[in-house]
Amino acid sequence: MPEALKKILCISMRKILFAAIVLCLAACAPRIGEISESEEAAPIYPDYRDVTVPDNIAPLNFSFTGEGESALRINGSKIIRPRKGLFRFSRREWSTLMASDSVSFTLLVREGRNWKACKDFCIYVSHEKIDPYISYRLIPPGYQAWEKMGIYQRNLGSYRQTPIYENKNGGSNCCNCHTYCNGDPSTLLFHARATFGGTMVAEGENIEKLNTKTDSTMSALVYPFWHPEGDFVAFSVNKTFQQFYNHGNDRIEVYDDASDVVVYNLRTHSIAWSPLTKSEENFETFPAFSPDGKWLYFCSAEAVDAVTRNVEKVHYGIKRIAFDAATMSFGDTLETVFDAPALGKSASFPRISPDGRYLCFTLHKYGNFSIWHQDADLWMIDLLSGESRPLDALNSDSVDSFHSWSSNGRWMIFSSRRDDSLYTRLYIAHIDTDGQASKAFMLPQKDPVKYYKRLLMSYNLPQFTTGKVSVNRRKLVDVMRRSPGTDVKVSGI
Repeated sequence: MPEALKKILCISMRKILFAAIVLCLAACAPRIGEISESEEAAPIYPDYRDVTVPDNIAPLNFSFTGEGESALRINGSKIIRPRKGLFRFSRREWSTLMASDSVSFTLLVREGRNWKACKDFCIYVSHEKIDPYISYRLIPPGYQAWEKMGIYQRNLGSYRQTPIYENKNGGSNCCNCHTYCNGDPSTLLFHARATFGGTMVAEGENIEKLNTKTDSTMSALVYPFWHPEGDFVAFSVNKTFQQFYNHGNDRIEVYDDASDVVVYNLRTHSIAWSPLTKSEENFETFPAFSPDGKWLYFCSAEAVDAVTRNVEKVHYGIKRIAFDAATMSFGDTLETVFDAPALGKSASFPRISPDGRYLCFTLHKYGNFSIWHQDADLWMIDLLSGESRPLDALNSDSVDSFHSWSSNGRWMIFSSRRDDSLYTRLYIAHIDTDGQASKAFMLPQKDPVKYYKRLLMSYNLPQFTTGKVSVNRRKLVDVMRRSPGTDVKVSGI
């Protein structure tokens, strides 16, 4: 066949193929005639109606959860169809949408030959960036099957999840309480329990295993919080127990029979405390340093006998004590920040905003382990005025508990069981300069219905990081398995 004829036939075939694609797309495109207006809320999952999102978040794909045919009108003009009920946005399309201050959506539902428009909703766009990564534990129900547990990180600009450490690497032990210094991904601390137990501390390329039980403390170090200068970590030491219920909304109760708060010096491998943070008359737990490092906040309750029978009488308030990093010393008095016991309530997980203005905490009926309490809600304290209030925009009828601030203080991530009351999922909310929260949105996934309905694991301890955690996992596991560990001593001994 002559070369010229080949070229003509090739060009003709391309035109025919292009025309076929155009016809196919035209056939698939929404052909929607008259639309009747409705005040019915758009039935979508997750509920992204009228949420505020950062412009650097991954696309918020969502599904139509009703019956029949649907379509989505964007900004009053463009109409897209779902695929198996899922409205999915490309990276490029989402980036274009995020360049504005808000995006309007109208869900269209076919009813016979006609179409109904559900009530419009918006996704509001904040140009205050969110930290690029979060990390969390994924845990099976009831903490069983430890080998399936692990610490993972997620790129918030995509849907990519990668492991930081998985229990199967350490003899199927339990890893918990991961934390960072000011969200710095080059600093990582977590505990390994049972096999190859110890506290793992990674600072850059240096990885160390600590043996944190001493003759002067009731347990190994438990709940941690880094001092902003990076040389200290505040810990609780706890005698912790749990019991299981066979009735009621709360399935598990985790409680302390005794607990104290201490501060560990990373450079001298020593711990110190104040008589005001380590007393027999009180249970002290959940420490947190202020962003300037001058105050140590923690939860404190009057000790009760026979906690198993009297756990509902245990009510924690929020206290603080001055801390001097130069001398590793404490102030002489305790200040009450929030008197939850006076309300017949209990407070846990105090976390201060990066600018030092606001303190967010969890309020519940009693005890300290609010992640199992259906009544747990998030509250905010203005540390300048002392005013406290519930964060109604974030709270639900189910557990709303552990929370973490972004590095710029404009975003909060928290755990909640509002989705099905069984599994903990992660939600993100914008916090404005007045400490007011916007409606929270569920951590986006490529296909949220498929992902969350199949995920038989709970999220735990969400933390923001300012970059990707790149700790050498092979070295981390090798130190965990082979190192005898460095013994922690009491300051002055």
